[in-house]
Amino acid sequence: MEKFLAQYMPPDYSAHGHELDRLNAIVHWLMLILFVAWGAYFLFVLFRFSAKRNGKASYGGMKSHFSTYAEAGVAIIEVILLVGFSIPLWSRWTTKPGAEQNPIELKLVAEQFAWNIHYPGKDGVFGRADASFVTSTNPLGLDPNDPKGKDDIATLNHLHLEVNRPVIIHLTSKDVIHSFFLPVMRVKQDAIPGQDVAIHFTPIRTTNGDKWEIACAQLCGLGHYRMRGQFEVQTKEEFAKWLASNAPENPSTPAPNPVPAASPATPAEAQPGGGPAHT
Repeated sequence: MEKFLAQYMPPDYSAHGHELDRLNAIVHWLMLILFVAWGAYFLFVLFRFSAKRNGKASYGGMKSHFSTYAEAGVAIIEVILLVGFSIPLWSRWTTKPGAEQNPIELKLVAEQFAWNIHYPGKDGVFGRADASFVTSTNPLGLDPNDPKGKDDIATLNHLHLEVNRPVIIHLTSKDVIHSFFLPVMRVKQDAIPGQDVAIHFTPIRTTNGDKWEIACAQLCGLGHYRMRGQFEVQTKEEFAKWLASNAPENPSTPAPNPVPAASPATPAEAQPGGGPAHT
């Protein structure tokens, strides 16, 4: 079943993806069994209780307690699945990688209709951000006077990651609910205004010239169709080079515009899969 479904799904290039694909196959097997079982039962009932075989209606109904026992059995199975299966998986998914795994930690702020990505600089500390600082060239609202943010890196619609290194992404939104979706990483999570939702995963293959898409899987407005971005997975050396090339030239000096931008275009005016930021 897993191989059959894989023909109709995007490739998997994440460390956890095979587990999700296996779970997807198990669910499909269960649904197939239920479909066949209930279909067979439906045909049996049509035959067994047809008018030809039962000329006179019976208003007494079933006298045994079979249905009660069946309902109790279903409840027990659901409890087992919840306690022994769902909750452990949920706990594993919500437990972020520890510092010993050296994860990349970044912030991603969604808005109509763009993905704003915020990397900490060499100090590993995110600069202060506030809505009062938001402009067309500073969509993250970074405080230009905060020394911790002088070395931060911001991009628009372009995400860069390192292969075989865990990444933690803090998702939020500036306006409506968006859904951050990376098909080849088996990652999909809502970005909700006012909430910081952390997700984590580990890429296991570099992009190798392919174009991998950041998609919004939640209808978020009239421009939803063009809320697209690109992400690239690089080797350790390539990622370090990218960080160095996109770092502020003189982080010790306050800059009026801490967000790299090639034009004053607002995120809503940016083209799909690109934007006025460093790539």
